[in-house]
This record gives sequence, C-alpha cells and structure tokens, in this order.
Amino acid sequence: MRRDDSRLSSRDISQDSSQDSSRRQPKPLLNPSERRERAFLVGVEFRSKGRSAGAGKTNSATITPGAQAARDHAASLGASSSSSLSSFLPAGSPIFSSDFTSEDSLAELRALATSAGAEIAGEFMQRRDRPEPATLIGKGKLEEIAGAAASVSADVILFDHDLSPSQQRNIERVVHTRVIDRTQLILDIFARHARTREGQLQVELAQLEYLLPRLAGRGVEMSQLGGGIGTRGPGETQLETDRRKIFRRVRHVKQQIENVRRIRAQQRQRRESLPVCTVALVGYTNAGKSTLFNALTQSSVAASPRMFATLDPTIRGAKLPSRRKVLFSDTVGFIRHLPHTLVSAFRATLEEVQRATLIMQVSDASSPVSAEQDAQVESVLKELEADKKPRLRVMNKIDLLLPKQRESLRDDERTVHLSAAKGIGLSTLLDRLDALLEEDRPRRVRLRIPQKEGKTLAQLQAGARIYSRQYQDGLVLLEADAPASLLRRMREWVVE
Repeated sequence: MRRDDSRLSSRDISQDSSQDSSRRQPKPLLNPSERRERAFLVGVEFRSKGRSAGAGKTNSATITPGAQAARDHAASLGASSSSSLSSFLPAGSPIFSSDFTSEDSLAELRALATSAGAEIAGEFMQRRDRPEPATLIGKGKLEEIAGAAASVSADVILFDHDLSPSQQRNIERVVHTRVIDRTQLILDIFARHARTREGQLQVELAQLEYLLPRLAGRGVEMSQLGGGIGTRGPGETQLETDRRKIFRRVRHVKQQIENVRRIRAQQRQRRESLPVCTVALVGYTNAGKSTLFNALTQSSVAASPRMFATLDPTIRGAKLPSRRKVLFSDTVGFIRHLPHTLVSAFRATLEEVQRATLIMQVSDASSPVSAEQDAQVESVLKELEADKKPRLRVMNKIDLLLPKQRESLRDDERTVHLSAAKGIGLSTLLDRLDALLEEDRPRRVRLRIPQKEGKTLAQLQAGARIYSRQYQDGLVLLEADAPASLLRRMREWVVE
C-alpha cells in the first residue's frame, strides 16, 4: 500500500481549478474499500512536574491536553464559573470528573476511528515527560510501535495528537506504515459525511489548507519538472507548481463558499423579518442533538451514535405550548481540539449559531467527562463570539443513569434534564423555552368575532391558546392567549 494514500495526492490537487467543481468531492483519508482498514491507535500523554497543593514538595502530575484546556478555560472564567460547569449535575456522582484522562482520550480516538470506518487492530499508550521535537515520542518507542503494528497487520497508525509535517514524515520513515494524526482523522470523517454541496465545499477547503504545509518532502513527484540534457536551467519545481495550483483552488472554493454565505444571509434575513425565534442546538459530538431535534420537530434527520453523523445544518419549525412558532437549527457537533481549519471553513454554517435567538447547549449527562466536554463547547462558542448569547442547558441521556442518580436531578430556570430517545422531559423543555423566548410573547385578550369569519376563527384556533368560548347573537366570545403578531391581524375584534 502506498504511503501517500493517507492524504490528498498532489495529482488530485494539480487538476486545473477551472474544471467543473460539482464533480469534485472531498477525498477520504482512509480508503473506502470492502475490507475495513485495520488501524493501530497510539495515545500520547505528557507529564509535567508541579507542586502539590498543601504538600510543600514536588510531585509528578499528569496533565492531558483536554484537562489542561479545561483548566485554562476555568481560570479564564473565574472560580465561580468553573464550578458551575458541573453544578447542573448531581453532586458526588462518579460521572462528574472534569479531568480528561489518557484513557478517556484514547476511548475518544477509538470512537473517531470507528466513525471513519476503521477496524481497531491494537492500541499503544506512551507517557513521556515532554514531547520529542523530531518524532514526538522517541525513536525507540516508534520501533516498538512499528513491530506491534506489523504483528497485527495494521494498515494505518492513528496518533491521538496533532503532528507537525516533519514529525509525520520522520515517524513514517521509522514505522513504514501510513500515519494519520488526530486532525487528519477528523477531516476524514467530515469528508465521509458531507452530503450537500455546501458541506463538500467546506470540507475541501479545510483539507486544502491542511495539506499546504505538508507538501514538502513527499517523494519523487516533488522534484524538478525536468532533468537531463537540454532541460537544465531555471525552472519551477513540482512542489511550487502544486502549491500554486492549490492556492488557485483555495481561492475558487472560498469564492463558492462566499456565495453560499450570501444565500444563507438572504434566507436568514427573510426568516428574521418574521416574528419567529431561532433556537440553535449546539454541543459535543454524539451528545444526542439530532435525536432531540427529531423529537422536538417530528423530523427524520439521520441520528447515529457515531461521531459527526450530522454535518450539514437543518432548520425545522415547531410549536411551543403558547402556540408560538419557533425554528430549531441542528448544527455540527464540537470536539476537543477542533481543528482551526474546520472552524474557519465552516464559518458559513456556524453563522446560524451566531444569529440564533437562543442557544440550547446539549450535554451527555451519562458521560464521565461531561463537564470537560462542556468546557470545550464553551471555548468554541467563544471563538465564534456567541458565548454571550442567552443559553439553556439540556442534560440529555438521563435514561442511561442509575435510578438513584436520576432521582437526584433537579431542573432550574436555565437547566433541563431529559432523555430525547425515551421522550422524557420534552414537555418541560418546551415550557422552559416558552418562558425564555421574549419575541412575539402572547398576552391574554378577549375577542368578539362574528361566526361568519371562519378564516379568522381558524387562525385563532391554530395560533393561540383558547381558554373560553361562548356563542351569542351570531358572535363568538373568546378569551385567549395570543401572540402579538396574530393580534395585529385581529385588532378590530379585540375587546378593550
């Protein structure tokens, strides 16, 4: 198997960008074949020496990348905010650890590999005091990994860490097997799940921007264009040619994405001209957003336990208990160390989160690292400049908790516990949304409508909550809670 199969090949990229873009598809990194590729997982954990609190002596403390990110985020928010990350879960339960351990990180890599269509052939965990600049984990351990991967006939080695271009090349020289880092793996999953033209464009842009710094030193195809008698002299290397053509393709894709962004802005402007609120569902990948979206809107969006099953945003309408209409937007899930190229490429899609009236943050209540995942979601929302928006926390999957844990759950004004799969707590969620959303808020009125106004009575029945109805002298006397937008069309029937 060729080593360059792990990335977009330069021959794929060097096609002229004037070619019909509708025929271009994001390239998966793992080969989609009948036989599932066997992946060997490598977890990496770096230890730092610090002073133990209150001990007065130096001990070795393990700090995983996810835990460090959570601690940095908590420090930036302050002690009160950091403690609130777990305040909406039952205290004292083992599911509240905010530390993302090396085992948790490797389990997440395992889920990512499965979502990419790989078969897990083996695992290896390396703990070091500090990273090796050239190979991340040292040549001796790499030779050990090479032997272990060869013994299980692994087709690819997946690192639970981002690798620099030089590190990736140096590791491949030792292990003689394709090497894919965490970011490449996430890009591959996005490429597999992109269905709409918009999603394919955004994934392609992220792949191209990730590929650019990794062109150098990729083999014979990067040598001079010509060589030998009559061909020597100043010329352009194949590397320079490929890089120039990639830049040209990047500009072309960005122009198309800008067109998508303009169309989305026009659609959003038409929606915002109506008195309808938009609620964006955000959260860690596999938190159950699509399942909750289907339960609220009676839709059939694909819901899967695999990571990043939802890539393209979907907007559907639903009615609140007050009979107001609200739009729910299902968005792509976030993840620890979400590649910056993806955040940039998917900015057109994530603008739905920025412009939403309210953000509904969905968390997996059964996850042992729920607070850590919430911290990662918070950091992405901050990057999108959407962290100040009104928010409702939804703790999903409570059906997976022990009975004693479920009994200790308590809702409050900003937190609802539910199970989207079992339909538990959905009415409470809708009531809470009704109380939080201010736009087009209903008010209690009395109306006197002639019985012959059948269309007006039908509109009132569909859009308002009616408490009493009386018939008198050809009139219908009603008492109802009706949205302001509906009452404006019925001003002549309102009894002051």
